[in-house]
Amino acid sequence: MSGQSQISLNSLSTFSSSNLSVFSLPPSSSLTVSVALCSLQASSARFFLTNDTTISVPGPEGGIDVFEILLENGYGYWTGPAANGGSLTADNLNNGIFEVAVSNNDSVHEVLDTLPLFGDTAVNQALLFSPPFSTEVIPEPTYPNYTLPSANSSIPDAPTSPVFDLVLAPLSAQLTSLPQTGCSLTNTSSSGTVTLNDLWLRGNEEWRSQWLVDGLSPSTNYTAYVIQDHLKVSGPIYFATKSAGFPCPLVHSLPYCPSTAYAVPLPPPQAPSIAYDASILPTSISDPLLQYMTNFTTMLLTFACGRDLYSPLQTCADCQREYRSWLCSVSFPRCSEPTPTSLAGSSAQVPLSALQPQASGATPRNPFFPVVNYTYESLLPCLEVCNAVDRACPSFLGIKCPVPQFNADSSYGVGFIDDGEAGVIGQGSSGTAQDRWGNVWCNPG
Repeated sequence: MSGQSQISLNSLSTFSSSNLSVFSLPPSSSLTVSVALCSLQASSARFFLTNDTTISVPGPEGGIDVFEILLENGYGYWTGPAANGGSLTADNLNNGIFEVAVSNNDSVHEVLDTLPLFGDTAVNQALLFSPPFSTEVIPEPTYPNYTLPSANSSIPDAPTSPVFDLVLAPLSAQLTSLPQTGCSLTNTSSSGTVTLNDLWLRGNEEWRSQWLVDGLSPSTNYTAYVIQDHLKVSGPIYFATKSAGFPCPLVHSLPYCPSTAYAVPLPPPQAPSIAYDASILPTSISDPLLQYMTNFTTMLLTFACGRDLYSPLQTCADCQREYRSWLCSVSFPRCSEPTPTSLAGSSAQVPLSALQPQASGATPRNPFFPVVNYTYESLLPCLEVCNAVDRACPSFLGIKCPVPQFNADSSYGVGFIDDGEAGVIGQGSSGTAQDRWGNVWCNPG
């Protein structure tokens, strides 16, 4: 195999060529070879592999032990035995750039099944999250030291995180026409300015990377990807920034409401802040909420949580967690606008979001919120947010949710996650609170 470039085991290599390139593969009882196109010039490239060392240049003429690595969206892989090594050829490259990864484990390049999470947008800003990379295991409290998290629990120290890159561009940039690989997407120009990128523990104890991006254009459709460790692609998802007249600022990074990451009817934050977080949110809003949470926890613990079971499926800790989610979703009203029809996805019939107009100067749903001098549309909480509290909490608390037959839709989004029946999840008109196309039907908390 003289004249061939040697690729080492468990390595990643980048190449550029206009000619037929031949690479020598290392021996392994279980070898995985993955290739990723890094440029459009290489879009017509073909890759052939053999684990037969008597074949020096595997090619399209085939053979018993010659395999073509078929590419889909610029990425492909082969897995099999190569006890004595083998060869890989790359043809029809047209001066294109590509990566080759060789491993005796899983494929190095990967398209992730989980998508980035869309938080919300304002006129020029967006809140976005990576797929979850770790789960925080919170031990269930046990008798006799049955305690629950405090109302204003601090976020624990973050675990070791992969490297995440956010790639964001207007829909007109046609990111989806590029090879859907990490090396291709991270070499494109990303829109906006990242003003915040940290790790955040959202609801359900999922660790994610979060971004607050500024400098976007109003009323613009965007495409977003998250690239993990420069090699694993999550996305695309789609969203639209709000129109130029949209008045509500974003709120994020509240330890007592970890899933709150959306536009809220508040006055604009004082410069240089572009969004509210726990450090600048008025205490006139946070203090009553924390007091509600403290009082509820005290009342819940009058039940013998550590010794008595009121359900084989739920505990007092579950009850507190679901109550916190509900309390935050109703305490922080969510501003929104109708989803642009261009982001409706491929479905023929898209349900309308649960939007409720709010007049300028109207008394806010949360009495501790300031009265704002602008009109906006409120995206109602999903009815399932309330039903989840009802299911998780003991009956002595007297938690009751409105039912669809009696005006539940005046204060909740009905029939999106639920199908109108209490406890029936995922059977509503959309089956989810939001999707990858930028549709957001109700506020999931």
